[in-house]
Amino acid sequence: MESIYGEHLPELLELQESLMGRIGLLRRKIIAKDGVDPVEHCLTRIKTEESMRAKCRSRGLPETADSALYKIYDAVGLRIVCTFLDDVYMIRDYLRGFDDLKIENEKDYIRNVKPNGYRSLHLILRAKNGFYAEIQLRTISMDTWAALEHQLKYKRDVSGNEELIVSELKRCADELASTDVSMQTIRNLIRGEI
Repeated sequence: MESIYGEHLPELLELQESLMGRIGLLRRKIIAKDGVDPVEHCLTRIKTEESMRAKCRSRGLPETADSALYKIYDAVGLRIVCTFLDDVYMIRDYLRGFDDLKIENEKDYIRNVKPNGYRSLHLILRAKNGFYAEIQLRTISMDTWAALEHQLKYKRDVSGNEELIVSELKRCADELASTDVSMQTIRNLIRGEI
């Protein structure tokens, strides 16, 4: 079976490497200037063939390179986990500064929290070659909550306890968000920014 990406996988890998290189460069600059890394960790992937085909089917799209590259916007994905809230927006602003990248869509689930408590900043970037990448920016707390929520959500049948579980997950998300704000305030105090 032919690749859903056609002959464009090398270009997707090039976009992935370019984005990781730019994030790496920013990290090195900030470490040299401030002595601290704004990124706790960064994960990247090219969506697997199977996953991309399933996404095409779920959206009623043909399983073609055109769908995978131009109608679904996360063939390339990066998750950047930052230490502090301000770092999330600083990296977003940094990505806005490149002439060969355009932020096509921004969903700020930090300022506009999902009902279940999910928080993250999602960017859809379009590169000069027309290909897309999704970037998720979040703090350590947000990433921890999302990982645990995902694990719990797909574990078992929770009938009878679902309402309690949902409310407890939301409460935990709110507590972690409060901790993010407190930690940001402490950092700002240390730096003399308040």
